[in-house]
Amino acid sequence: MKNYLLGILTGLALCALVLFIGVFAVARLAGTAPSIQTGSTLILRLSGDLPEKAPPEIPLAFLEAQSPMTLPDVWLTLRKAAADPRVRALVFEPSGLTVGWAKLEELRLELDRFRKSGKPLYAFLRNPGAREYYVASLADRIYLTPLDSLDVKGLQVETLYLKDTLDKIGVKAEVIHAGKYKDAGDMFTRTSMSPQTREVLTAVLDQYYGDLLNVIASSRHKSVEEVRNMVDEGPLPADQALADGLVDRLGFEDTLEHELAARLRQTSLRLASGRVYAKIPASTVPGVEGPKRIAFVSAEGMIVRGGSENDFSDGLIASRSFTRVLRDVASDPSIQGVVLRVDSPGGDGVASDDILQAARALSRKKPVVISMSDYAASGGYFISMTGDPIVAYPNTLTGSIGVIFTRFSLRGLYDKLGIKRDSLSRGRYAGLDSGYNPLTPDEQNKIASQIDSFYQSFLKRVAEGRKLTTADIEPLAQGRVWLGTQARDHGLVNELGGLDAAIDLVKRRAGIPPSSAITLVSYPRKRSLLDLLMSRGEQGSPAVDSIRGRLLTLWAPQADPLALLPADVRAFAPTARLLLGGGLLDLMPYRIEVH
Repeated sequence: MKNYLLGILTGLALCALVLFIGVFAVARLAGTAPSIQTGSTLILRLSGDLPEKAPPEIPLAFLEAQSPMTLPDVWLTLRKAAADPRVRALVFEPSGLTVGWAKLEELRLELDRFRKSGKPLYAFLRNPGAREYYVASLADRIYLTPLDSLDVKGLQVETLYLKDTLDKIGVKAEVIHAGKYKDAGDMFTRTSMSPQTREVLTAVLDQYYGDLLNVIASSRHKSVEEVRNMVDEGPLPADQALADGLVDRLGFEDTLEHELAARLRQTSLRLASGRVYAKIPASTVPGVEGPKRIAFVSAEGMIVRGGSENDFSDGLIASRSFTRVLRDVASDPSIQGVVLRVDSPGGDGVASDDILQAARALSRKKPVVISMSDYAASGGYFISMTGDPIVAYPNTLTGSIGVIFTRFSLRGLYDKLGIKRDSLSRGRYAGLDSGYNPLTPDEQNKIASQIDSFYQSFLKRVAEGRKLTTADIEPLAQGRVWLGTQARDHGLVNELGGLDAAIDLVKRRAGIPPSSAITLVSYPRKRSLLDLLMSRGEQGSPAVDSIRGRLLTLWAPQADPLALLPADVRAFAPTARLLLGGGLLDLMPYRIEVH
């Protein structure tokens, strides 16, 4: 009876939610369509993440405002603004950016493309760090408030190690891996960086820091050594940043608006929101879109096995759902070519292989180009091995060709808590999945042989995809993470560039004239709220549970227990799901963040 009443109440609550949101959706549809005045200045405010794929559409203004613009949104918005005669100038206002350094390169490329249209590009900064200044430094004029500071003081990379914590609570991590650089499990078995980890992270840090100095020096017309000396003195107070020529003016937004209006010969600026402008159809701007359609297929997040119940989850590529997307693109006759955009540190090995087979099937039907984002490593690199050209940014993290197995023995923790377990088994390796006793030497050898077999298969897939031999690939494997520049030099990717370079390459392969405008069609398609509410995951979990979780996080962040944990521990949550679940993983070091 209790479950029956609970079901009725849940149904009523769901109906009320649908009705509530439906009213707002109808009201929004009945409202005026977005538009822009002639002579407008576009205000592009970006903060936080810049995801590759759009979250489900929820027609509530306060929830839409919480959703970040996607990378394709920004790409098309800036392209429209450059060509739109109604847009006279752009004001860029970045704050608190958390994107990786490859996406920062993409954002900078697109802003530079806008600037080359001849329209003014101004930047207004509040407490800018290295990420914000890296992108904004190319602006015609940079504004900073008088009491602010330019928080550019160099870069640092940190790694997290939990071995001492696990020892204290009696948990033993057992990690078996193929490849001396495959260090994703080191956080559980070490207390500091291994020599191999230090070697890789030193190369990453050196390139990112060198790129930062070069970009600032080029944009601000200074020598690299001058910029290095300024950064060594950072953070810089606003007046010092002005004196050093790193910003052009101290003032507030009204100062910028007054001076930009004078440049445009307007009495006051006609400001337009970049988020609203993004909703204006590209068809209203001549020459931005054309009849040829290219699919932008986003493979973003950790790779896991599963189906539609994961569609709403951030940070996951569910193999069954994603292969369905690839089949849909392959069967769509209106699609002339495909950019498979990979932003993944890897994940489940079997799921990665499922996705690769579907991606290869797509490649046999349509011209495909792989475009790598911040991460395309381990399983993310594995699913890129279709044999098609690969385009990566200089700062993309890729490679990490290796396999890891992680298992946790909880016997020590159980002993501390007075918990005893007793078991019976049949079969030589029946206890492999037990979380109680540590692995025996015989069991370790069994797992090691499975890992080696999967590693050899990984090498074979890469050799096939790159049209090389396994002997060519093996020295580049060993689980080592490579930067895009290194990967290009070693033949792991074909060329360096961003989304424009990938699209140009697809055009050539599809026989589309280079000067022809194309329409970029994003996949997975944005789902409506009604789609989510009416669908159920393949394991029987209603999609509304995910919506409920999102609403709780937005309305009451304290209701999310992860919010109480440090940021670096929260970021590990998706990886923990994989590591605790066992199995063979194509997984790069779970997090490399240079800040």
